[in-house]
Amino acid sequence: MWLIRVFMVALGKLIIGLMRLFHFRGGNLPGIILQALRKNCLEIFQVECPIIACTGTNGKTSVTNFIGHLFQKEGNNIITNPEGNNLDTGICSLLLKHCTMTGKVKADYLVLEVDESHVPVVFSQLKLESLVVLNFFRDQLDRNGEIETLILKVQRFCETFEGNLFLNGDDPNVVRLGYANPSNQKNVHYFSVARYANATDSLYEVGDGMFCPLCKEELVYDYYQYSHIGRFRCPKCGYGNITPYVRTANVDLKNYQFTVDGKTYQTPYNSIYYMYNMCAVYAVAKFYGFDEENIRNTFQTLKVNNGRMEEFRDGESRIVLNLAKNPVGANMTLRTLNEMEGEKELLFVLNDNIEDGCDVSWIWDINFSIFRNVSRVVTSGSRAYDIAIRIKVSGYDAKKITVIPDIQAASDEFLSTTGQKFAIANYSAVQPVRAALKKAIEGKARKNG
Repeated sequence: MWLIRVFMVALGKLIIGLMRLFHFRGGNLPGIILQALRKNCLEIFQVECPIIACTGTNGKTSVTNFIGHLFQKEGNNIITNPEGNNLDTGICSLLLKHCTMTGKVKADYLVLEVDESHVPVVFSQLKLESLVVLNFFRDQLDRNGEIETLILKVQRFCETFEGNLFLNGDDPNVVRLGYANPSNQKNVHYFSVARYANATDSLYEVGDGMFCPLCKEELVYDYYQYSHIGRFRCPKCGYGNITPYVRTANVDLKNYQFTVDGKTYQTPYNSIYYMYNMCAVYAVAKFYGFDEENIRNTFQTLKVNNGRMEEFRDGESRIVLNLAKNPVGANMTLRTLNEMEGEKELLFVLNDNIEDGCDVSWIWDINFSIFRNVSRVVTSGSRAYDIAIRIKVSGYDAKKITVIPDIQAASDEFLSTTGQKFAIANYSAVQPVRAALKKAIEGKARKNG
C-alpha cells in the first residue's frame, strides 16, 4: 500500500506540474487520471485533521467560502476548494497540491464544497466531522435524476453518519436527514429564517417539498419564503416541528441586515436566498466558537466575486451577475430584480454543455410572468433562442427581446445603454459572461478616454 500511495501521489504531482508548465487549466484532470488507475483514489491520502463539508443544490460555493474565511481568520491553516471542483476527482486534485510525497495532508481543517451526489462517495474514503446541507431542488436531471433519487443517496449516508449535521430546518427535503440516524440526534443542528417581508401565503414558484416523507400526508405551510422553503409541518405526524439551533430574524433586505442571537449583522447581499446562506454560516460559526468580531467582519465585508450576485460598475450603471443553474436560482434572481425600484434590463445566457446538463427543459419552470419594470431583455449562449422563446411565451413583449448567441457581442449590446442591469448565466456560461462584461466595461472606458 505504501508503494502504491507514493506512486500515485508522484504521478499526480507530475501531472499538476505539467499542467502548470503548459498553462493548462483543468482542476479535475489529475484526479480523473488517478481514479482511472484506482477507483477509490482518495484512499491514497492520510488526512488526520477534521473535515467540514457543505453540500446542497444552491449556495454551497458561497457558504464554503464564508466558512473557510472564518476558519482562516481564527488562525487556522485550512485547505479548501473555493471555486468548486467538488466531485471526488476534483477533491483528489486539490489534496494532491497539499500533500507530501507519502500522501500526508497537513492542515488544521479541510473545508470542502462537495457535490450532493458525491457526498457518499467522498466520505466513504475520508472521515467527515461536520456536514452542512443547504437545500435540495431539481437540478441537472440528466445527471442527477429526479430529486428523490438524489436525496436518498445523502439520506443513506446519514443513516450511519455519527458526526455533526447542520440542516436547513425550513426545507422539508433536508429536514428528513435529521431523522436518518436515530442514535445521532444529539449532533443534529437545524437553522431557520423567520418570515421576511416578501414571503407568501401560497406557493409562488415551483417547489418540490409538498408531502411528508414519513407518512406521505400533504404538508401545511404557515408561509413560503421562496420555492418550497418556508415554515411547514405535517398535520398528521408532526414532521417539521423542529427546535432551531440558530434562527435568523428581522431580515431587512432594503438595509442588507438580519438579526440572530440578539445581534444585528450587515451583509453585502440582499436576497432571502443569501440570508439562508448566512444563517447556515452562523450556525457553523456558533458551534465552533468563532470570535464575534470575526463573524461580524466576515458577514459585512466578504464578497464571493465569482458570479454569485457579483456587482460591476459601468459609469452610472450597476450590473449584477448571478449564476442560475436551475429554476430556483433563476427565480430568486428574478425576485431580487423585481424587488428593486425603477426600470431594469436583463441579460440571460443559457448554455447546454455537459457540465450544465444537456436538458434545458428546466427553463419552463422559471416564473418570467413576475417581470416588473423590465424594459429590455438580451439573450445569449448556445440556447439563446430557447430562452428567448420561453420569455416571449410568458407574455413579455417580443419586440423588447434581442437574441445574440455570441456572449461578447451580447454583453457589448447589453451595456450599450445605461441603467440598472441584471445578468443571469448558467454554469458553463457564468465565467465567460464575467469576462465579457469586464471586457465591455474596459473597452468603453478606453473609448471614453
